Amino acid sequence: MPRIDSKQFYISAIQKHGTTAKGVNWHSKKNQEIRFDVLLEMLPKELTSLTIVDAGCGFGDLYTYMKKKKKTPKKYIGIDSLVDMYSIASKKTGCKIIIADICKEELPLGDYYVCSGAMNVLKSFETYQFIRNCYLACGSGFVFNILHGNKESETYNYLCTSQIEKIAKELQVGHVQLRSGYLESDITVGFFR
Repeated sequence: MPRIDSKQFYISAIQKHGTTAKGVNWHSKKNQEIRFDVLLEMLPKELTSLTIVDAGCGFGDLYTYMKKKKKTPKKYIGIDSLVDMYSIASKKTGCKIIIADICKEELPLGDYYVCSGAMNVLKSFETYQFIRNCYLACGSGFVFNILHGNKESETYNYLCTSQIEKIAKELQVGHVQLRSGYLESDITVGFFR
């Protein structure tokens, strides 16, 4: 069970802000794009032969941004648990979008899984399940950003570096890459095989 009612968390943001970065509860489009840039920097330079799966794809903004940056993968698959996100992302991207609970359901295989912010309202165990399931479904790596630190919040989920390292050890990750300092209280993590 999420820390909060995630469906209501996102639906109220969509109602208030529409299909914008704030509509998926990002502080701003600029912050969303900074996170996207860091994700893309951790992926291979050439994506044209790869399948990228976007876990918690929201409106499909990452795919739109990848196209803008001329880093379009061979195949993009978006996954989200909310019907509203599925509908918007399907129309916006023209790509395959799947409705699924990433913590519980079998996931499609992809070369790389990516996630930008979708774990920020999960509980610790759900975060582990989300990371585990994405990592098991990827052929080469899982790159994600998440709130970073030891903060306690009734709404948001933070991971500290030692928790990330523990998860990597439990999943027998081949190589871990961490990147921070681009935004306050944010970290991008690469789990590579």
